[in-house]
Amino acid sequence: MATEGQTLEQQLEELLDDEKFSPSEDFVEQAVITDPKIYEQGEDYEAFWAERAEALHWDTKWEQVLDWSNPPFAKWFVGGKLNVSYNCLDRHVEAGNGGRVAYHWRGEEGEELDVTYADLHSDVQKFANALKSLGVRKGDVVAVYLPMIPEVAVAMLACARIGAIHNVVFGGFSAESVRERIEFSEAKILITVDGARRKGKTAPIKENVDEVIGDLVDTIVVVKRSDNDAPMKAGRDHWYGELLEAADADCPPEPMDAEDPLYILYTSGSTAKPKGILHTTGGYLTGVAYTHAAVFDLKPEEDIYWCAADVGWVTGHSYIIYGPLANGTTSVMYEGAPDYPGKDIWWEIVERYKVTIMYCAPTAIRACMKWGVEHPASHDLSSLRLLGTVGEPINPKAWLWYWKVVGGGRCPIVDTWWQTETGGVMITTLPALLDAKPGSAGKPLPGIEAAVVDEEGNDAGTEQGYLVLKRPWPSMLRTLYKEDDRFVETYWNKFGKDTYLVGDAARRDEDGYFWIIGRIDDVVNVSGHRLSTAEVESAIVSHGKVAEAAVIGQADEDTGQAITAFVTLEGDLDGTDELIAEIREKVADRIGKFARPKRIIWADDLPKTRSGKIMRRLLRDIAEGRELGDVTTLRDPSVMAQLEGKIKERDAEGNG
Repeated sequence: MATEGQTLEQQLEELLDDEKFSPSEDFVEQAVITDPKIYEQGEDYEAFWAERAEALHWDTKWEQVLDWSNPPFAKWFVGGKLNVSYNCLDRHVEAGNGGRVAYHWRGEEGEELDVTYADLHSDVQKFANALKSLGVRKGDVVAVYLPMIPEVAVAMLACARIGAIHNVVFGGFSAESVRERIEFSEAKILITVDGARRKGKTAPIKENVDEVIGDLVDTIVVVKRSDNDAPMKAGRDHWYGELLEAADADCPPEPMDAEDPLYILYTSGSTAKPKGILHTTGGYLTGVAYTHAAVFDLKPEEDIYWCAADVGWVTGHSYIIYGPLANGTTSVMYEGAPDYPGKDIWWEIVERYKVTIMYCAPTAIRACMKWGVEHPASHDLSSLRLLGTVGEPINPKAWLWYWKVVGGGRCPIVDTWWQTETGGVMITTLPALLDAKPGSAGKPLPGIEAAVVDEEGNDAGTEQGYLVLKRPWPSMLRTLYKEDDRFVETYWNKFGKDTYLVGDAARRDEDGYFWIIGRIDDVVNVSGHRLSTAEVESAIVSHGKVAEAAVIGQADEDTGQAITAFVTLEGDLDGTDELIAEIREKVADRIGKFARPKRIIWADDLPKTRSGKIMRRLLRDIAEGRELGDVTTLRDPSVMAQLEGKIKERDAEGNG
């Protein structure tokens, strides 16, 4: 273990040798779930999930827990009726908790607003009535294109209250992406904003939307957020505030069938037509309410919970809106970027609101590592008791930095694996029951059956294989919106219609812990050695001077494929030939000489989608000199031009 007097880098380097990290006795003593028999209970998965569903309010009890007679089309809680909005708001208000804060909202420029459950309940009812006055009916699709402001929660819950299906588009996407999703989903109206702020600048969202929307929707509702004069078309466009002011205050929740659609969420980043993931009402809410409470050891009366994602992604749907509100949680909702107005803004927010549970992406953690330990060190983070990660596998060095620097070595980390398609967390370490292994997602949650199989569908043992889910779960997607055949072909074709193909490669170790390698095609074959890009990236990032790395395979005459690594260094360090040699040696030490990158390209930044995922496809294109396709989905498209310059510079020096 690390000893006193060592630098942070030396401590982290030494901690890399520790395979497991156990929760403290104090944490276990005070934890909500401490009985390991819960995993055994999960084996009778229908009974297990029925018991979890009982925690919700049902207008009509279900007649059948699961109908799996026509796989892969599952039906959960057949015959049951409930309303998601009622479960997230009314029942808490009726229980006397209307004064509890639902969201501590923090604006980009430091504005603060506490939104209580009673506040949300009032605005949701009014806006639901406003939607009805605009002609929205049960089953209609409503497009939502809003930044991280309380109105986004109001819009989603108002749709749920009247049985409309919301289709939220991430606020960082272009207007063209909004138009595309409206067209695919046949949305009836659009809810947007006049202008959205980002790092001190305001983007003219309404004007941008007007340029591409044409006559796709009959109605646009606009939230007033800036001083720009957004164009408003008479008869079509309406101000959100005026609609709310004119609406009736009382809107009874519509009883919804458990299998009625709740929302569509389109996946992004693909070259093909986006997939419209369809989630329904009863099973989805059961899944996210339970996993939110169990995975985060939630104590609603005590915890201040912060999921630092965006509502435009599934993480925001499940763990900013529906899971936390169903559980009566007090959350933080933050509008801005993690480095504006300063690189310590996250830690200022943790200190300000005394956040106890923090949930964010490894990409953000690596960025914080690069910015330096002085930023979290300048704030009191002692309120934190549990940390979580989401969105991609986390390399051990970033895990240890998060644990040591942010959590002070006292907070368990729940590294969660799940997807837009699964609706909620599938694999993690229940914090009081399992040790954490840095870099491993952990074990399947109770009620979930995951496996790693080979090409023929047989158990792969401890070898790398395909990650699959072998039985249905309540929060699973029901289909791809209006594309049943594509749903079957994409997820249920390779190993049969009762086995869900995740699309990720993984391995399971001797202790039953799952290690997510990355997407199935993120594998490099060097001289017959199959290597995951994530494995090599973790080895590179374990070097003390490296902040982030992305690895791709390139055709090679001698080895079939060779490894090219794009490497971002800590702080303002410059890349040198000596450092290249050190990094190659580090990879050789951790994996083997055959895994050493043949080519290392220094990168100030890496091409990432707005959700923080690295676009390795673009890296392959640029490394092999191919024409780049559409880069508008990138958070910063200028990164590609910078990398082209770096590659030309490196090639001129003869590296690779």
